[in-house]
Amino acid sequence: MSDTTTRSRQPSVRRLPLAAPLRLARPSDMWFKPALSVVVATAVPDLVLFAIDRLDLVMYTMAGSLCALYGHNLPYARRARAVAGVVVSMVIGLAISLVAAALTDSTAVLIAVGALLAAAQKTLCDATRIGPPGPVIFTFVTSAALFVPQHPGQVPGHLALTLAAGAIAWLVTAGPALVRREGPERRATARALDAAAAYLTDPGHRTRHAAAATVHAAWQTLLAAGRPSPVRRSLERLVVHAEAALASGTLGDVPALPAPAPDPEQLRAWARRTRARGPVPTPPPAPGTTEELFGIDAERAARGTSRREARRALLRSLSPGSPLLPIGARALVGCALAGYVSQAAGVGRPYWAIVTAASLYQANVTLSWNRALQRTLGNLLGVLVFAAILPVSRTGPLALIGFCLFFGFAAEALITRNYWLGSVAVTPMALLVLEFGGTHPAGELIGDRVLDTVIGAGVGILAAMLVTNRRAAGRLEKALAATDLARAHAVHALAAPQPTPAALDAARRRLTGSLVELREADDTAAGEWWQRALPQERVLAAEQAGHRTLAATATRRGSIARAPENGAV
Repeated sequence: MSDTTTRSRQPSVRRLPLAAPLRLARPSDMWFKPALSVVVATAVPDLVLFAIDRLDLVMYTMAGSLCALYGHNLPYARRARAVAGVVVSMVIGLAISLVAAALTDSTAVLIAVGALLAAAQKTLCDATRIGPPGPVIFTFVTSAALFVPQHPGQVPGHLALTLAAGAIAWLVTAGPALVRREGPERRATARALDAAAAYLTDPGHRTRHAAAATVHAAWQTLLAAGRPSPVRRSLERLVVHAEAALASGTLGDVPALPAPAPDPEQLRAWARRTRARGPVPTPPPAPGTTEELFGIDAERAARGTSRREARRALLRSLSPGSPLLPIGARALVGCALAGYVSQAAGVGRPYWAIVTAASLYQANVTLSWNRALQRTLGNLLGVLVFAAILPVSRTGPLALIGFCLFFGFAAEALITRNYWLGSVAVTPMALLVLEFGGTHPAGELIGDRVLDTVIGAGVGILAAMLVTNRRAAGRLEKALAATDLARAHAVHALAAPQPTPAALDAARRRLTGSLVELREADDTAAGEWWQRALPQERVLAAEQAGHRTLAATATRRGSIARAPENGAV
């Protein structure tokens, strides 16, 4: 077979969009969680510092307070560990910055340290998949701290403030477990039900993949939640019903295997009740529900081995040959160049150029370009907002604290609509934080921020285009191979004379996970420059075959469950 039959011809340089990155999306169904958390976590230390007349220390408590933005998609048991890790990582990064600031006044050296920290933070956040807001918060804090006058004797006290504020952030993010223990699992299950209903309403490759990915995420959330409770058992049964949608309908022009089709309106009604504060709906037993839950229990019992595998996967993602390393190299080169160009342009503390460049680096060049447009527009509009509210913010310390809290809330409320809209609120908040240490000339603040934004975005996207990531195609090839193996395993389980429901469930989850990874790898590689042509036909064929096999496993499991009802042995 010729290579042209399996590989699409694609240009190494792709057209970059202009209007699409700026369109507004629907807000997240949980935007208020991080928004309220960061307000509470920031207000407590700010008011304490106000009471003792030490608002000049806000920058150090802010570093810990911003940790409250992380982990809101995770079940509480895992969230507690994740946010604790975020706080420790923040303290370590800040310690490096403060020590560097205390030991040298060389702007060139500080820029180099900032670029190294930004690259390390980007790589580690991608490897651990900590989720939004990703590395940008770490880079904002550590880069700003590099250019704050510091004495070695002050460093321990400043780090203690960060750790104390981080402890408050941890309590704020983990505390709701006392009120609604299964809140994250309920939201993940509701998303799965809505995605399944969307697929049944509009069957197609896109909606089917979205449903499969969302159902897979719901299972992972339930597995990570810890011991099963009556509420979690009900949620698991609801996810089984959402999963049944994948065994019905059609996939493009390929019919799925016959299976009872759930009612999409019923799925949406369950989703609404699941999100609400009332009891979780109790659905009728779906075919194979008992066996499905048995398989979930078996998988939950093996979570210790899975954690060891997760640690090994983390080490592999940081080892030579990892597709994450070129993205880290982009961050290093782009942040360093942005800082040095900003310094040459006359900016005394070019940390915002470093932060702007660091915020651009997404999974590929196309997404990085989108972020460059969004960041530039949002920052420039945000500077105008800052200029408008600056006179009022200088009327007193409480006004300054109030504006910071307001913009912190607004940033999280708006950023899920589009990154540029959130940046309109982030920019004045970041500039107002500088006011706690003393007033600065407004013209200087605004001019430096505009110049740093333009330099950081321009130099950052140039580095993204020049530092290639040819490993993206290799990741896609590995994902294809993993999907083929997972599908072969599922087919083998189907071919067994008397397959056990637990074996079918395990094979189906493995195949679903590989399909999610395949789609992510393909989307990443599709937006990358300077690489070989991608096997798009193979990817499409693998996804279609994988979804057909998923439907077959669901149908076979259901037939096994119905067999006793029909008198079969």
